[in-house]
Order: sequence, then structure tokens, then C-alpha cells
Amino acid sequence: MRADFYLITKPRFREQPLLLVCELARKACDAGQPTLLLARDQAQAEQLDDLLWSFDPDAFIPHQITGADEDEDEASVLIAAPEHDPPMRPLVINLRDEPVDGAFERVLEVVPADESARGPLRERWKQYQARGLDLTKHDM
Repeated sequence: MRADFYLITKPRFREQPLLLVCELARKACDAGQPTLLLARDQAQAEQLDDLLWSFDPDAFIPHQITGADEDEDEASVLIAAPEHDPPMRPLVINLRDEPVDGAFERVLEVVPADESARGPLRERWKQYQARGLDLTKHDM
């Protein structure tokens, strides 16, 4: 198991951090990796749902929000608000405040540019490290 921390540094991601999330989801989709996107709340889940349709006119990323009655297994990217508890997928993009537990192969953590928001993520790095995950940091 591994955890990748993506530190936001580029201006376009600073302005709209969810664009980076969309780029990560696109890479996973292109690689054929089923992805679970853990949104902070329902409003963020809906924002991501809209953004995944519109951020790149040439990209098509099959996705949906959990809790809809559609067949969730068919969506490449499943967006989950905290009130839903879908099964884990091999790749998890975590936007919540807690580390991810469960059976995944890889978790992606997006680290805001704001220094005050980075403290909890340093703590999370240590938590994943203590669980024996391989850790990598990327500047984006």
C-alpha cells in the first residue's frame, strides 16, 4: 500500500484546488483504475461532479456521486460524501480530514497551498508511515 501527497504550488491549482483532483481522476481513469473520491461534504461532491464534466472539453471521465440509484460499479470514479460508505476501491483520492482506513492499494492526498492547512496533513503523513505505507511527495 502506498500514499502519495500532492502539494499544491502552481497558480492554477492554488486558485482552484479541485482542478488538481480532476487531473488525478483523469490519470486514474486513463490507466483503467477504479477510483473512490472521498469528498469533504455533499456540496464538494456536487462541485466535483460538475467540474469533472467541464474542466477539460476533451476529457470524458465516467463518474457519479454515491447514493444515486444508478449502477455505481460501472462509474470509473465514484464520489462519496461522508454520509455514504461505499466499498473501497484500489485507488482512493482523499479530501477529508481523516486518514483513509480499509483495503486500498494507493491513496492520494491533496495538500493545500495554505500553510495553516498543511499541519494536519503532516500528522496524516506520520499516521500512514506508522501503518507501513510507502510515502511519496509530489509538488504540483
